[in-house]
Amino acid sequence: MVIKICEDKLSLGRAAAEQAAISLRDTIQNNGWARIIAATGASQFEFLEALTALHGIDWRRVEMFHLDEYIGLPISHPASCRKYLLERLIHKTGITKYHFLDGDGSVPEVVREVGTELIAAPIDSAFVGIGENGHLAFNDPPADFDTEEPYIIVDLDEACRRQQVSEAWFADLTEVPKRAISMSVRQILKANQIIAVVPDARKAQAVRSCFEREVSPMAPASILRTHANTTVFLDPHSAALLSPEKRQAFA
Repeated sequence: MVIKICEDKLSLGRAAAEQAAISLRDTIQNNGWARIIAATGASQFEFLEALTALHGIDWRRVEMFHLDEYIGLPISHPASCRKYLLERLIHKTGITKYHFLDGDGSVPEVVREVGTELIAAPIDSAFVGIGENGHLAFNDPPADFDTEEPYIIVDLDEACRRQQVSEAWFADLTEVPKRAISMSVRQILKANQIIAVVPDARKAQAVRSCFEREVSPMAPASILRTHANTTVFLDPHSAALLSPEKRQAFA
């Protein structure tokens, strides 16, 4: 795993997008196709804005899966991960092959069908974030590090749900769904490359817990340290609680 500390949130988004674009171009050139996993949430705004503005990516040759989705939330809701990806990635690039987690439909059937498509071939790149509670996708602590199921149904803890309110996706906690579909931790780790985009001071505690303490289900994103081809992009705010030695080494 490599950690890179960028000058600010905008440069973080651009740096992560450049790395993602290089990988996408190379994979498409070498294999004719690229399979990706895309994250949602406020932390991904600058990254996706930069990535979709870059040239030389044949998005018609990209197949997309997403990390997670709320159960019981219609696609029309502002917090819908499907709505987010349509507006911020799919419509901007012209991706035509994508697999949505319909959390408003027959959830067991969705989990089974999209999971089957996901494991049909290797994933080239996974774009992820890290939650304020250290979650990876919607795998809140204590995360299941053992299941081999590609997608699982999870209960969202209060810290995760409060984060969604603080990011203004919901008006108050009572509106936030309590369950979600999430890609499993082990499935995320099967991606050939993982790019984690983690800006903002509100992520600083999670960054320290995940990257300076032990690898643990109580800090789910700490598992990224076991993946040989992961790059974590931080800004000075999200890196603020790392030890001075680590900040200097990663800058």
